[in-house]
Amino acid sequence: MSRPIVIVPGREAPRRWLVTGAGGQLGADLVALLKADPAARVTALTRAELDVTDAAAVTAAVAGHDIVVNAAAWTDVDGAETHEAQATAINGGGVSSLASACAAGGARFLTVSTDYVFDGKGTAPYAEYAPTDPINAYGRSKLVGEQAVLAVLPETGYVVRTAWLYGAHGANFVRTMLRLAGERETLDVVDDQVGQPTWTGALAGQLIALGLASGAPAGIYHGTASGQTTWFGLARAVFEEAGLDPERVRPTTSEKYVRPAERPKYSVLGHDRWAEAGIPEMGDWRAMLTASGVAAAGQLG
Repeated sequence: MSRPIVIVPGREAPRRWLVTGAGGQLGADLVALLKADPAARVTALTRAELDVTDAAAVTAAVAGHDIVVNAAAWTDVDGAETHEAQATAINGGGVSSLASACAAGGARFLTVSTDYVFDGKGTAPYAEYAPTDPINAYGRSKLVGEQAVLAVLPETGYVVRTAWLYGAHGANFVRTMLRLAGERETLDVVDDQVGQPTWTGALAGQLIALGLASGAPAGIYHGTASGQTTWFGLARAVFEEAGLDPERVRPTTSEKYVRPAERPKYSVLGHDRWAEAGIPEMGDWRAMLTASGVAAAGQLG
Protein backbone atom coordinates (compact mmCIF):
# COMPACT_ATOMS: atom_id res chain seq x y z
CA MET A 1 0.00 0.00 0.00
CA SER A 2 1.51 3.34 -1.06
CA ARG A 3 0.98 6.78 0.39
CA PRO A 4 -0.26 9.22 -2.27
CA ILE A 5 2.16 11.90 -3.38
CA VAL A 6 1.11 15.27 -2.02
CA ILE A 7 1.20 17.84 -4.80
CA VAL A 8 1.49 21.42 -3.59
CA PRO A 9 -1.06 23.67 -5.34
CA GLY A 10 0.42 25.87 -8.01
CA ARG A 11 3.61 23.85 -8.25
CA GLU A 12 4.28 21.23 -10.91
CA ALA A 13 6.50 18.34 -9.94
CA PRO A 14 10.12 18.84 -11.03
CA ARG A 15 10.89 16.35 -13.74
CA ARG A 16 14.38 15.25 -12.76
CA TRP A 17 14.81 13.39 -9.47
CA LEU A 18 17.84 11.48 -8.19
CA VAL A 19 17.37 8.93 -5.40
CA THR A 20 20.53 7.53 -3.82
CA GLY A 21 20.40 4.37 -1.73
CA ALA A 22 17.54 3.24 -3.96
CA GLY A 23 17.94 -0.40 -2.97
CA GLY A 24 17.12 0.14 0.71
CA GLN A 25 13.72 -0.07 2.36
CA LEU A 26 13.11 3.70 2.21
CA GLY A 27 14.78 4.14 -1.17
CA ALA A 28 12.59 1.46 -2.73
CA ASP A 29 9.42 3.20 -1.54
CA LEU A 30 10.69 6.57 -2.77
CA VAL A 31 11.38 5.20 -6.23
CA ALA A 32 8.01 3.43 -6.41
CA LEU A 33 6.10 6.60 -5.52
CA LEU A 34 8.08 8.79 -7.89
CA LYS A 35 7.68 6.38 -10.79
CA ALA A 36 3.92 6.52 -10.26
CA ASP A 37 4.04 10.25 -11.08
CA PRO A 38 4.02 10.73 -14.88
CA ALA A 39 5.56 14.20 -14.49
CA ALA A 40 8.71 12.87 -12.81
CA ARG A 41 11.82 11.45 -14.42
CA VAL A 42 13.64 9.35 -11.86
CA THR A 43 17.24 8.21 -11.63
CA ALA A 44 17.49 5.49 -8.97
CA LEU A 45 20.99 4.53 -7.87
CA THR A 46 21.73 1.73 -5.42
CA ARG A 47 24.79 1.50 -3.20
CA ALA A 48 26.46 -0.70 -5.82
CA GLU A 49 25.76 1.89 -8.52
CA LEU A 50 26.91 4.98 -6.59
CA ASP A 51 29.49 5.11 -3.83
CA VAL A 52 28.64 8.37 -2.08
CA THR A 53 32.19 8.55 -0.68
CA ASP A 54 33.48 9.00 -4.27
CA ALA A 55 33.18 12.77 -4.73
CA ALA A 56 33.80 12.68 -8.47
CA ALA A 57 31.16 10.00 -8.99
CA VAL A 58 28.72 11.97 -6.85
CA THR A 59 29.26 15.14 -8.88
CA ALA A 60 28.63 13.27 -12.11
CA ALA A 61 25.51 11.56 -10.74
CA VAL A 62 23.93 14.77 -9.43
CA ALA A 63 24.47 16.76 -12.63
CA GLY A 64 21.25 17.44 -14.53
CA HIS A 65 18.85 16.77 -11.65
CA ASP A 66 16.44 19.17 -9.98
CA ILE A 67 16.01 17.36 -6.67
CA VAL A 68 18.28 14.85 -4.94
CA VAL A 69 16.92 12.66 -2.14
CA ASN A 70 19.62 10.82 -0.23
CA ALA A 71 18.57 7.51 1.29
CA ALA A 72 22.11 6.08 1.22
CA ALA A 73 23.61 5.52 4.64
CA TRP A 74 25.70 3.37 6.93
CA THR A 75 22.85 1.84 8.96
CA ASP A 76 24.69 -0.71 11.13
CA VAL A 77 24.30 1.07 14.45
CA ASP A 78 26.28 -1.47 16.47
CA GLY A 79 28.95 -1.81 13.78
CA ALA A 80 29.57 1.94 13.87
CA GLU A 81 30.94 1.59 17.39
CA THR A 82 34.02 -0.18 16.05
CA HIS A 83 33.98 1.33 12.54
CA GLU A 84 33.16 4.95 13.24
CA ALA A 85 35.50 6.30 10.58
CA GLN A 86 33.82 4.21 7.88
CA ALA A 87 30.36 5.18 9.12
CA THR A 88 31.31 8.85 9.14
CA ALA A 89 32.79 8.61 5.64
CA ILE A 90 29.32 7.62 4.37
CA ASN A 91 26.96 9.42 6.74
CA GLY A 92 29.12 12.53 6.99
CA GLY A 93 31.51 12.78 4.07
CA GLY A 94 29.13 11.26 1.55
CA VAL A 95 26.36 13.64 2.53
CA SER A 96 28.80 16.55 2.33
CA SER A 97 29.79 15.53 -1.22
CA LEU A 98 26.16 15.30 -2.26
CA ALA A 99 25.41 18.71 -0.77
CA SER A 100 28.38 20.26 -2.57
CA ALA A 101 27.34 18.69 -5.86
CA CYS A 102 23.81 20.03 -5.39
CA ALA A 103 25.19 23.49 -4.65
CA ALA A 104 27.23 23.39 -7.85
CA GLY A 105 24.34 22.11 -9.95
CA GLY A 106 21.54 24.15 -8.40
CA ALA A 107 19.59 21.12 -7.15
CA ARG A 108 17.45 20.98 -4.03
CA PHE A 109 18.82 18.41 -1.59
CA LEU A 110 17.02 16.27 0.99
CA THR A 111 18.86 13.85 3.23
CA VAL A 112 17.60 11.49 5.93
CA SER A 113 19.02 11.64 9.45
CA THR A 114 18.18 10.13 12.82
CA ASP A 115 16.85 10.69 16.33
CA TYR A 116 20.22 9.36 17.54
CA VAL A 117 21.67 12.87 17.21
CA PHE A 118 19.93 13.51 20.56
CA ASP A 119 20.91 12.08 23.94
CA GLY A 120 17.69 10.09 24.43
CA LYS A 121 17.18 11.42 27.94
CA GLY A 122 14.29 13.76 27.14
CA THR A 123 10.81 13.71 28.59
CA ALA A 124 9.06 15.90 25.98
CA PRO A 125 9.29 15.72 22.16
CA TYR A 126 12.59 17.03 20.81
CA ALA A 127 12.08 20.18 18.73
CA GLU A 128 13.81 20.44 15.36
CA TYR A 129 16.45 22.83 16.64
CA ALA A 130 16.89 21.35 20.12
CA PRO A 131 20.56 20.97 21.14
CA THR A 132 22.13 17.82 19.78
CA ASP A 133 24.20 15.39 21.83
CA PRO A 134 24.63 12.11 19.93
CA ILE A 135 24.14 9.01 21.99
CA ASN A 136 26.51 6.77 20.00
CA ALA A 137 28.95 6.62 17.09
CA TYR A 138 26.15 6.24 14.55
CA GLY A 139 24.52 9.41 15.85
CA ARG A 140 27.83 11.27 15.67
CA SER A 141 28.32 10.17 12.05
CA LYS A 142 24.84 11.37 11.06
CA LEU A 143 25.34 14.71 12.82
CA VAL A 144 28.41 15.37 10.66
CA GLY A 145 26.18 14.99 7.60
CA GLU A 146 23.51 17.27 9.05
CA GLN A 147 26.03 20.00 9.74
CA ALA A 148 27.40 19.77 6.20
CA VAL A 149 23.97 20.24 4.63
CA LEU A 150 23.12 23.24 6.80
CA ALA A 151 26.49 24.86 6.02
CA VAL A 152 26.67 24.15 2.28
CA LEU A 153 22.98 24.58 1.37
CA PRO A 154 21.47 27.13 3.77
CA GLU A 155 18.65 27.91 1.31
CA THR A 156 18.05 24.62 -0.50
CA GLY A 157 19.17 21.89 1.92
CA TYR A 158 16.78 19.80 4.00
CA VAL A 159 17.58 17.37 6.82
CA VAL A 160 14.71 15.04 7.69
CA ARG A 161 15.28 13.08 10.89
CA THR A 162 13.38 9.85 11.31
CA ALA A 163 13.28 6.86 13.65
CA TRP A 164 11.88 3.37 14.17
CA LEU A 165 11.39 2.75 10.45
CA TYR A 166 9.64 -0.32 9.06
CA GLY A 167 8.43 -1.26 5.61
CA ALA A 168 7.89 -4.02 3.10
CA HIS A 169 11.54 -4.08 2.03
CA GLY A 170 14.64 -5.06 3.98
CA ALA A 171 15.10 -6.03 7.61
CA ASN A 172 13.13 -4.13 10.24
CA PHE A 173 11.42 -4.64 13.60
CA VAL A 174 7.95 -5.38 12.21
CA ARG A 175 9.19 -8.10 9.88
CA THR A 176 11.40 -9.53 12.63
CA MET A 177 8.40 -9.80 14.97
CA LEU A 178 6.43 -11.64 12.28
CA ARG A 179 9.29 -14.05 11.68
CA LEU A 180 9.77 -14.74 15.38
CA ALA A 181 6.03 -15.24 15.83
CA GLY A 182 6.36 -18.28 13.60
CA GLU A 183 9.32 -19.61 15.56
CA ARG A 184 8.44 -18.99 19.22
CA GLU A 185 5.38 -19.27 21.41
CA THR A 186 6.21 -16.09 23.35
CA LEU A 187 8.42 -13.05 22.73
CA ASP A 188 10.06 -10.78 25.31
CA VAL A 189 10.24 -7.19 24.03
CA VAL A 190 11.64 -4.12 25.76
CA ASP A 191 9.08 -1.78 27.28
CA ASP A 192 11.37 1.03 28.47
CA GLN A 193 12.27 2.68 25.16
CA VAL A 194 9.75 5.14 23.75
CA GLY A 195 9.47 6.23 20.13
CA GLN A 196 7.36 6.72 17.03
CA PRO A 197 7.12 3.72 14.67
CA THR A 198 7.17 5.13 11.14
CA TRP A 199 6.24 3.44 7.86
CA THR A 200 8.75 4.00 5.07
CA GLY A 201 5.91 4.49 2.59
CA ALA A 202 4.59 7.42 4.63
CA LEU A 203 8.05 8.91 5.04
CA ALA A 204 8.69 8.59 1.29
CA GLY A 205 5.51 10.54 0.59
CA GLN A 206 6.50 13.19 3.12
CA LEU A 207 9.94 13.59 1.54
CA ILE A 208 8.44 13.97 -1.91
CA ALA A 209 5.96 16.54 -0.64
CA LEU A 210 8.84 18.51 0.87
CA GLY A 211 10.78 18.27 -2.38
CA LEU A 212 7.81 19.72 -4.25
CA ALA A 213 7.04 22.49 -1.77
CA SER A 214 8.62 25.54 -3.39
CA GLY A 215 8.11 27.76 -0.34
CA ALA A 216 9.33 25.31 2.30
CA PRO A 217 12.04 26.88 4.47
CA ALA A 218 15.32 25.00 4.36
CA GLY A 219 16.74 23.28 7.43
CA ILE A 220 15.68 20.50 9.77
CA TYR A 221 12.38 18.62 9.80
CA HIS A 222 11.28 15.61 11.82
CA GLY A 223 9.84 12.81 9.70
CA THR A 224 8.19 10.47 12.20
CA ALA A 225 4.65 9.40 12.93
CA SER A 226 2.72 11.23 15.60
CA GLY A 227 1.88 9.64 18.92
CA GLN A 228 4.25 7.34 20.75
CA THR A 229 4.67 3.79 22.05
CA THR A 230 7.34 1.36 23.20
CA TRP A 231 8.88 -1.53 21.29
CA PHE A 232 6.65 -3.77 23.41
CA GLY A 233 3.59 -1.74 22.36
CA LEU A 234 4.60 -1.93 18.73
CA ALA A 235 5.15 -5.68 18.93
CA ARG A 236 1.67 -6.21 20.38
CA ALA A 237 0.19 -4.03 17.64
CA VAL A 238 2.00 -6.07 14.99
CA PHE A 239 0.53 -9.27 16.43
CA GLU A 240 -2.93 -7.72 16.43
CA GLU A 241 -2.59 -6.63 12.79
CA ALA A 242 -1.43 -10.11 11.82
CA GLY A 243 -4.38 -11.78 13.59
CA LEU A 244 -2.17 -13.25 16.32
CA ASP A 245 -2.66 -13.24 20.07
CA PRO A 246 -0.91 -10.11 21.47
CA GLU A 247 -0.68 -11.78 24.88
CA ARG A 248 2.18 -13.83 23.41
CA VAL A 249 4.29 -10.64 23.66
CA ARG A 250 5.71 -10.02 27.13
CA PRO A 251 7.41 -6.85 28.47
CA THR A 252 11.04 -6.76 29.54
CA THR A 253 13.78 -4.16 30.09
CA SER A 254 16.71 -2.94 28.01
CA GLU A 255 19.13 -4.44 30.52
CA LYS A 256 18.14 -7.88 29.24
CA TYR A 257 19.43 -7.00 25.74
CA VAL A 258 22.80 -5.28 26.03
CA ARG A 259 24.04 -4.00 22.66
CA PRO A 260 27.43 -2.53 21.64
CA ALA A 261 25.79 0.83 20.89
CA GLU A 262 23.68 2.58 23.50
CA ARG A 263 20.04 3.06 22.51
CA PRO A 264 18.00 6.12 23.53
CA LYS A 265 15.28 5.62 26.12
CA TYR A 266 13.27 8.48 24.61
CA SER A 267 13.09 9.02 20.84
CA VAL A 268 9.96 11.14 20.45
CA LEU A 269 10.40 13.99 17.95
CA GLY A 270 8.34 17.17 17.57
CA HIS A 271 6.88 18.18 14.20
CA ASP A 272 6.34 21.94 14.37
CA ARG A 273 8.21 22.84 11.18
CA TRP A 274 5.86 21.04 8.78
CA ALA A 275 3.36 23.85 9.27
CA GLU A 276 6.00 26.31 8.01
CA ALA A 277 6.29 24.24 4.83
CA GLY A 278 2.52 24.05 4.37
CA ILE A 279 2.62 20.27 4.65
CA PRO A 280 0.55 18.25 7.18
CA GLU A 281 2.59 16.22 9.63
CA MET A 282 2.32 12.47 9.41
CA GLY A 283 -0.52 10.66 11.19
CA ASP A 284 -0.65 8.53 14.31
CA TRP A 285 1.70 5.56 14.42
CA ARG A 286 -1.05 3.01 15.15
CA ALA A 287 -3.26 4.07 12.25
CA MET A 288 -0.15 4.18 10.08
CA LEU A 289 0.69 0.56 10.92
CA THR A 290 -2.78 -0.50 9.83
CA ALA A 291 -2.66 1.60 6.66
CA SER A 292 0.74 0.20 5.68
CA GLY A 293 -0.54 -3.38 5.52
CA VAL A 294 3.00 -4.53 6.31
CA ALA A 295 2.09 -6.66 9.33
CA ALA A 296 -0.95 -8.30 7.74
CA ALA A 297 0.84 -8.97 4.46
CA GLY A 298 3.87 -10.33 6.29
CA GLN A 299 1.77 -12.83 8.21
CA LEU A 300 -0.08 -13.95 5.11
CA GLY A 301 3.24 -14.37 3.34
